[in-house]
Amino acid sequence: MPLEFELCPGRMIGGNHPCFIIAEIGQNHQGDIEIAKKMIKMAKDCGSDCAKFQKSELDHKFNKKALERPYNSVHSWGKTYGDHKRHLEFSHEQYKELQKYADEVDIFFTASGMDEMAVEFLHELNVPFFKVASADNSNFPYLKKTAKKGRPMVVSSGMQNMETMRQVYKTVKEHNPNFTILQCTSAYPLEAEDVNLRVLTEYQKEFPDIPIGYSGHESGIVISVAAVAMGAKVVERHVTLDKTWKGNDHEASLVPSELAELVRSIRLVERALGNGVKQMLPCEKPCHDKLGKSLVAKVKIPKGTVLTQDMLAVKVAEPMGIDAEDIFKMVGKKVKKDVEEDESILPEVVEGYCKKRKC
Repeated sequence: MPLEFELCPGRMIGGNHPCFIIAEIGQNHQGDIEIAKKMIKMAKDCGSDCAKFQKSELDHKFNKKALERPYNSVHSWGKTYGDHKRHLEFSHEQYKELQKYADEVDIFFTASGMDEMAVEFLHELNVPFFKVASADNSNFPYLKKTAKKGRPMVVSSGMQNMETMRQVYKTVKEHNPNFTILQCTSAYPLEAEDVNLRVLTEYQKEFPDIPIGYSGHESGIVISVAAVAMGAKVVERHVTLDKTWKGNDHEASLVPSELAELVRSIRLVERALGNGVKQMLPCEKPCHDKLGKSLVAKVKIPKGTVLTQDMLAVKVAEPMGIDAEDIFKMVGKKVKKDVEEDESILPEVVEGYCKKRKC
């Protein structure tokens, strides 16, 4: 069983605990704190466990030329990339306001720390866990410093190969046992052929002592639900209030109705997974009582007869006799009384017969 740990206060993940569902608001708030609050409330109303944002200290994440380059995209909020990012970046005080609001509506709140200084701020903000974005999963000094903070970590694995992820695992594990790795493909929107859900199975083999999860950018919810059926203990999906809004992520995000259906479907699949023990369940008894097959006499069988297989038939019988699956065990046994043709062969009629698992 994969490791289980407390990701947020009072909320365990891994093992048989419910999948932890992260609504990734990211920067889909358009730089508007009131929209951000509406999205936090939407995440809560749809049943998500956590509302997550992205926090950057821009001068630490980008060099000057990266911030100064012209940004002429239809998704741009400014003439330069720096202007664009500054429009979308909330201040420290705004983050505190959002955190307070999330607490009021009773949903966990955190953010991806997109650089080391952002992680320092989020640590001061006392977020329940750190999210490591795919762009930073090979930034080993960042990983080491973040792990040393001691907070649980959720690490996405987009744009990497297994060898790099082994190094990621080793780097974090050395300093922090409480983390999960999410299978992720960094494309927006993501085509089904590039999802590669089987990586979940490989991660479970490679890293058997941590929970594994999935961060998806595909359209719809089916693939994310399948990830849970394959063992994902954390699911992260981008969310939006309007897929047509300006921004690269909106097209690959879920609107409220889709997020609510994702949560409902994940919880349904979790109920359906069961405990892995194959046995006849109480709910099956009416069907078994009505249609279950048992042994009847194909011919009249006098008292003292040693049974052969050609004397026995399998039918739905009244009363229900010996289970059909025991037909071969009956060969060579004697009957203790006469059995008429087409009559049920009852357990007490066969000498030495003992019902399975009861003797």
